[in-house]
Amino acid sequence: MKDFKFVVTDFETTGHASKGNDRIIQASFVVIENKQITGQYTSFFNPEMPIPVFIEELTGISDDLVKDAPFFYEAAKDILPLLEGAVFVAHNVAFDLQFLQSELERAGYSAFSGPAIDTVELARIVWPTSDSYKLGELTSNLGLHHDRPHQADSDAYVTAEMLLMMIEKLESLPMVTLEKLEKLSIRLKSDIYLLIKAIIQDKQSNIEQLPEQTEVYRGLALRKKRIEQRIIEKTPPAYPETVEEKAALIAGVPHFELRESQMDMMDLVHRSLQTSQHLAVEAGTGTGKSLGYLLPAVYQSKQEKEPVIVSTYTVILQQQLLQKEIYQLQQLVPFPIRATVLKGRNHYIDLYKFSQSLKGMSDNYDFTLAKMQILTWLLETETGDVDEINLSSGGELFWNEIRQDSDYMNKGRKAWLDKDFYLHAKKQAREADIIITNHSLLVADLMAKNAFFPACRNVIIDEAHHFERAARDRLGLAIDQLTCKQLFSKIGTYEQKELFYQIEKLFSKYGKLEKEDERLSVNRRLQELQFESDEWFKVLQMYFEQHTKKRSGNWHRRQLRITDETRNLRYWDHIEYGAERIDSLLGNLITWMKRRLGELDEFREQMSASEQVKTDSFKEVIAEWEELQLTLLRLIFRPEENEVIWMEGDSRSFANTFVIKSHPMEAAKMIQDTLLQQKHVVFTSATLAVNGSFRFFAEETGLSAFDHKEVILPSPFDFKQNCRMIIPNDVPEVKNVHQEEYIESLANHLTAVAEAAKGRMLVLFTSFDMMKRTYDLMKDSGLLDDFILLAQGITSGSRTRLTRNFQRFDKAILFGTNSFWEGIDIPGEDLSCLIIVRLPFSPPDEPFTQAKNEQLAQLRKNAFSAYSLPQAVLRFRQGFGRLIRSSTDRGVIIVFDRRIQTNAYGKTFLQSIPAIPVEEASLGETISIIEKWL
Repeated sequence: MKDFKFVVTDFETTGHASKGNDRIIQASFVVIENKQITGQYTSFFNPEMPIPVFIEELTGISDDLVKDAPFFYEAAKDILPLLEGAVFVAHNVAFDLQFLQSELERAGYSAFSGPAIDTVELARIVWPTSDSYKLGELTSNLGLHHDRPHQADSDAYVTAEMLLMMIEKLESLPMVTLEKLEKLSIRLKSDIYLLIKAIIQDKQSNIEQLPEQTEVYRGLALRKKRIEQRIIEKTPPAYPETVEEKAALIAGVPHFELRESQMDMMDLVHRSLQTSQHLAVEAGTGTGKSLGYLLPAVYQSKQEKEPVIVSTYTVILQQQLLQKEIYQLQQLVPFPIRATVLKGRNHYIDLYKFSQSLKGMSDNYDFTLAKMQILTWLLETETGDVDEINLSSGGELFWNEIRQDSDYMNKGRKAWLDKDFYLHAKKQAREADIIITNHSLLVADLMAKNAFFPACRNVIIDEAHHFERAARDRLGLAIDQLTCKQLFSKIGTYEQKELFYQIEKLFSKYGKLEKEDERLSVNRRLQELQFESDEWFKVLQMYFEQHTKKRSGNWHRRQLRITDETRNLRYWDHIEYGAERIDSLLGNLITWMKRRLGELDEFREQMSASEQVKTDSFKEVIAEWEELQLTLLRLIFRPEENEVIWMEGDSRSFANTFVIKSHPMEAAKMIQDTLLQQKHVVFTSATLAVNGSFRFFAEETGLSAFDHKEVILPSPFDFKQNCRMIIPNDVPEVKNVHQEEYIESLANHLTAVAEAAKGRMLVLFTSFDMMKRTYDLMKDSGLLDDFILLAQGITSGSRTRLTRNFQRFDKAILFGTNSFWEGIDIPGEDLSCLIIVRLPFSPPDEPFTQAKNEQLAQLRKNAFSAYSLPQAVLRFRQGFGRLIRSSTDRGVIIVFDRRIQTNAYGKTFLQSIPAIPVEEASLGETISIIEKWL
């Protein structure tokens, strides 16, 4: 390493086209020698062209700053000696290197021909769990001082500091890991292999001492796992019944305050756990719901010496509970807490599969990078959970090949049993006081033959308003083109040399002589199956597009319910013919596969570990094909009673989005039989009641059939003082005008409101199409050029990233649909204005809603008041809950849907939220209210 000279570079440019007219306006070169920063050269350059406005805003570099600066060709004589014999380094090196080469070419010099290292690529390998690989976010997480982002001198210097940290991290890795990284690194885009090779050479002269927490097993360096045993106190701690006892708990925790409603919730949950009476408790925003149930749960667990299950809606919320709420709880209670997260099997890495994958070297770039990330991650992770690691979309495809997917044991897997992450998670769960899982896994476990949770009697279901839907999702079936392609490609044809080829080779090695005509016959059927599947999906697309194209507007996301009526439409008979052919081929091939597997089973003990893996993969594929065959028969030919079946897809990308799905009409019976009958349950959420009643929730979940207690704990926040609702009276009603006119009026209002509120505005839609057209109109108007407009599904980034960007910019507007109505937390002044465009009723032609309405009509119930209205009210309450997130928050909510006042059911929405001042106002009056209020 001492011979290496790095020149870490950053350029600010007039744009992205290095081969076009764009030029460098500022450059900085930081020199590193002998692992020390030894110098820095920085200069502005005259680009001989005006600097675009957005570049000036981004970098702070104006035409005035560069007008007297040298031209690049004049400074090249000072820059070239710096680059001599150096490794060129930059964050996203391809960009900077292209500009350097173009400028050198224009100046009449030879191009730089030395090695180059990309710190984005290197950071992915060295810090595989980082949320982001943007320079600003990386340096912030590393605690590096970066005072002027998008200025070349500041960017280059922190990149140099970061490079030194990455070299230090690589030097700390075990030799066995470095050697594997070196082999893989030749397939990277930048010359990282030179760096790894040099580090290996340095390390070879020293005797390696592995850190205490690291072990090497079968050529893989891993972090040692620990099973933390449950601590059983001689005298179980007693729950703090009184206010004084609770106050004593928090006495030693600075800045912590127990709220009255939180203490009420603790006592309610404690009594429910003691008496085994089911409980449904709605805890308003600010109640401190998580601690409200976790504190009594951990005392109950200590008393009964068995875990309490806490189930939440998403994997993200699982992590949040463990990292934030359990951490806070541990500060409160005077005894140690064991809490663990348990997820579905496919979240965990299969170390045997991964170790086998390292033997293959014919990978694409994404697979190579993913392997390198995982090698580093295995030295850090105790869970082996994919949610810890930041893989690219291509890396996620590689994960699908190495994740856990079955209980099958072979010689290879047996050897890794002690290191198995999924088994470790289950062992840890048995020793836990609190097991944090998610609704989907809980439902799957309730229905499984070999359930993991039977011993746990107490279950707390958070985000309980999602539980019935999650259960229906889990009980549902689906077929999509991508899954079918993947399933069929696992076996492949003989020529594709996948599993069929490998099994036939095994058969000829261990079995009787291979029958050429049988192999050719099976191969022909496999080819037919792939062909018939592709043709069938073409027919499905034709049918789907034919019968959904009547939708108005630019609506891309389409749905079509499959009923007796739609089964009589044109092309349906073609769908049935195609499904029959696929069913026949599947049945035929499955019979042959089972026979072939049986013939190979007698030689299993003679097989090597890798040969056993092939037969186990074959067995798994048979099970998956059988499941596909049953799903196909059920969805196309034998629909069940009280089941809704539909197709959905995006016309812009049919192959990637089309799916045929089914859901049971309700999950109440399953919830009753497997959960409420067998265990004690606490349901909790910020939104369970409609107009003060739990009736809708209790009927949907089957809770109404059991003795249970219902309690509403109102939010402690002063909504009356801190919140105002405005209903604009000068926007046309959507049903009275053409949609274009409505969207134009809406966009004009939103633009004026945004200027009055100075951004800080979340706009919630019920239709993606309406959101996109409103967003486009506002963006293209030119009236909001100094605002940042962020939109779900339009601006790139996940919900979390969009929310984070919204909080980062002062004048920002965030547009969202569906998932943005809940679960995003933007406290303080970052969000001051919430817009609800339409009351969130499910479209009446949405397949499930349509089927549910028909079912209720048959039962002589009013479908609107029994289902559509309560569902919309709960969703409205979730949306409303985005605005006031702390006791000091102030905000305005604007509801553009006048039905909230003009229709009789509107009062159900208003009575379901805290009492706040509501007024109708014109646009001018609305602006005045906002300016005074905020």
